[in-house]
Amino acid sequence: MMTAYLLKLVILIPLVAGLAYGALYLWRKLQPGMAMGQRERLVKLVDAVPLGATGRLAVVEFGGKNLLIAVSRGGVQLLSESGAEPSHHD
Repeated sequence: MMTAYLLKLVILIPLVAGLAYGALYLWRKLQPGMAMGQRERLVKLVDAVPLGATGRLAVVEFGGKNLLIAVSRGGVQLLSESGAEPSHHD
């Protein structure tokens, strides 16, 4: 009786874990609004540089433009805006 219980346990635990892993994998790949898990991002981080302990200077590509922004605990501030150049980071 105990052997049958242990045999069921040894079979069912990996089966349930595999089903959970498969469900999470499919959920990530087939999220609504995404064709096969791939979609064009509207906002792309081109580069970022830390400024001190809490600040960061970043270039963000959005709407065909490069935006230079300062990010700190106090918030986000637009510093400069220019036409986007081809990004080398894919």
